[in-house]
Amino acid sequence: MSRLFRDVGGGPRCPHGSVVCIGAFDGLHLGHQALVRHAVARARAMDLPAVGLTFEPLPREFFAADARPPRLLSTRARIERLLVLGLDQIGLLRFNRALTCLDAEAFVRRVLVQRLSAREVWVGPGFRFGKARGGDIEVLRRMGAELGFAAHEIAPVAVDGERVSSTRIREALQAGDFATAARLLGRPYAISGRVARGRQLGRTLGYPTANLRFAAGMVPALSGIYATWVHGVAGPGDERRAWPSVSSLGTRPTVDGTEPLLEAHLFDFDGDLYGHRIEVEFVARLRDELKFSDLPALTEQMHRDAAQARDLLSHDQRRAFA
Repeated sequence: MSRLFRDVGGGPRCPHGSVVCIGAFDGLHLGHQALVRHAVARARAMDLPAVGLTFEPLPREFFAADARPPRLLSTRARIERLLVLGLDQIGLLRFNRALTCLDAEAFVRRVLVQRLSAREVWVGPGFRFGKARGGDIEVLRRMGAELGFAAHEIAPVAVDGERVSSTRIREALQAGDFATAARLLGRPYAISGRVARGRQLGRTLGYPTANLRFAAGMVPALSGIYATWVHGVAGPGDERRAWPSVSSLGTRPTVDGTEPLLEAHLFDFDGDLYGHRIEVEFVARLRDELKFSDLPALTEQMHRDAAQARDLLSHDQRRAFA
């Protein structure tokens, strides 16, 4: 049986019971991790599968389709990180008009009881679900007492005296405060993906780049020019280590781009990365993305960006290929 399922309906996936946690899990920050780890620990203690329920698109994206809010983590990365945390199955439920019309009680009966045979359900603080957000922890507890499962709300996780949230992380990233973002996430902020072919304009300017594209409609949480480390690239002796780089994330206004693109220029790298999966870790923000009058002006600025990024990374504790 596949570890991933998409539909609300269908036959039982856990006929002997399960422990379920539910959330959007954008960013999979320390609060999300605490929720998932607790559900996994309970499942192991009860000798039951641990199931995570999340949504695609994210609910806030569905309700703001014309002005989607920034997303912290791609769908693939979210699934991969949830599996690493120990979940046995993941319900990546299609968040569509039909799901928004499903009231809280129907969701409990169809998904938690009929589909997953839930024995315990774990949610984060203030969790709401169902049509018009009519369901909450009290609805879960009331229906659980009726239908044979227990419902629990995990305590908030705080960092620097404030609750960890995806909103705090977005604000830190947009301010270029990667240290705070890393404390809230429990890891440095990074974007991963498979290197795609581009227009190869950077190569003609002396700055070849590894390009990562975004899923249609996904709005990245960052925009600008950054000092970065690229992970997943073989170095001397085929050793995979962090590679110093300067990266641009935006729509490339100087060349009339329209879709967001992450372009990472790896310093002193000579190789073919097309088709490889890499991860770009953000270290410091250098400047905003700008529209230049011509390509020579853009190239001059790229020289300055590269020099600044090299200097910043040379003082970072993860020096790569000195």
